[in-house]
Amino acid sequence: MLSDPPQGDGPPTVKFPHRSRRGVLLGLSVPQLTVGTLTGLLLLAVLVTSGVAGALKLIPLWAVILPAVFVRHRGRSLADWAPITIRYALRRLRSQLIWLVRPSRRPRREGLLHLPGTAASLRVVTSPNGRFGAVHDPHHGTLTAVVKVSSRAFALLDPATQASNVAGWGRTLAALSRTGHIARVQVLERTVPDSGDALNRYWHEHGNADTHLAGPIYSDLLAAAGPAAAPHEAYVALGLDLKATRRLINQAGGGLMGGCAVLSQLTSTFEQAARNSGLTPAGWLAADEVAAVIRTAYDPKASASLDQWSDSGRPQADPAAAGPVVLVEKADRIQTDSAHHATFWIENWPRIETSPGFLHQLLFTSGVRRTLSLTYAPKGLDAALKDVQRKKATVIADAAERQRKGQVDSEEDSVEYADIKNRERQLIAGHADVALTGLLTVSAETDEQLNAACAAIETAAVSALIDLRLLTWQQAEAFTNAALPLARP
Repeated sequence: MLSDPPQGDGPPTVKFPHRSRRGVLLGLSVPQLTVGTLTGLLLLAVLVTSGVAGALKLIPLWAVILPAVFVRHRGRSLADWAPITIRYALRRLRSQLIWLVRPSRRPRREGLLHLPGTAASLRVVTSPNGRFGAVHDPHHGTLTAVVKVSSRAFALLDPATQASNVAGWGRTLAALSRTGHIARVQVLERTVPDSGDALNRYWHEHGNADTHLAGPIYSDLLAAAGPAAAPHEAYVALGLDLKATRRLINQAGGGLMGGCAVLSQLTSTFEQAARNSGLTPAGWLAADEVAAVIRTAYDPKASASLDQWSDSGRPQADPAAAGPVVLVEKADRIQTDSAHHATFWIENWPRIETSPGFLHQLLFTSGVRRTLSLTYAPKGLDAALKDVQRKKATVIADAAERQRKGQVDSEEDSVEYADIKNRERQLIAGHADVALTGLLTVSAETDEQLNAACAAIETAAVSALIDLRLLTWQQAEAFTNAALPLARP
């Protein structure tokens, strides 16, 4: 993402670079190259053994392979779709598209979250000082802490404050990236159904229902509007790279407790930097609070009971009960305990200068329950500069090849080359480089309501200048990464 400072007294603007569609070699992706290479080897073997006549007999086979390499569907070639399709088909044959929790007498591992799919091994541990709970991912080698944050309404701020907050958030990401200790930073903003329990609790403690005229009116208003409210919640998850910080972890005592000590230092750094970007950290989540956030993502209706039984004012849940009781995966959506969910990938961000609050209309779409997840993956300076040089060489080579063949220049290549040069200048100037992934999960109680909500979100996305793509045959994994504050890749 490129951030331009405001010109004079004008409002701040942001612009995103062009998303490259180039492959690994000659514009082809890894699956396309694999299919092409195997096809070439097969053709060579046929020519050596049977000659041209044998190759002509396999024309039906060539007719199937060529479309698989060059025909595109929803932005991907058929060869790129093959691994996704095969994985989904195998999971269907193994009856892995349905997750059901069954009673078990076997001893449970302490802190295990009991989530479906690739998140099955995640468990939450409590730091030695009890300051926060951290989610350990043994497969990706990360330890993640989650903090709940709040801020003033961005759209109501004056342009100077907006510019200051945007610059502050950039400095926050840069500070975390330069440490080399962070695997990912995830920002998650969601709407949840409100049981009205907090409002009723405040009314019973501070209000007077016997007040003439006002008392009955307030009581009726809380009874009607409380459960219909949809408050917004925002979380930031910091994923510590256990491999990159192995030396520091060993110095702190080793193991997960040493990892928690290193992560505690990063949480303090984040708190100080976040306040400069207009964010107010509301405390790092304990283990049972992390479990409650995960539980309400799978079962939104559970928030009412979790609020009711909470003594601290924050929902709490047993980590062993954080996962869903049932999960049914379909091609373009999943169904969990009390909701249906569909996850979109933000394929393209605004490529023209726009306001930093361009997501406002999307986030405040009326009557839609949704979760927006932004995941930042920091890149080292050397790796980023090598990536820039590789992309520059690819663009120049493609332009030279078109010129040799007498083809017209591509304006897309010119725009991409300008973005690459701008990225290189920013890296040389000392800015941090991060890879941004955006996912958006829409939730509703029924399939019909989900279809209507998805239509409303897609309409709002057009106004926000972003392109959404509904993920196919990847919904269960996408939901885990989009709706849960786990900072997963």
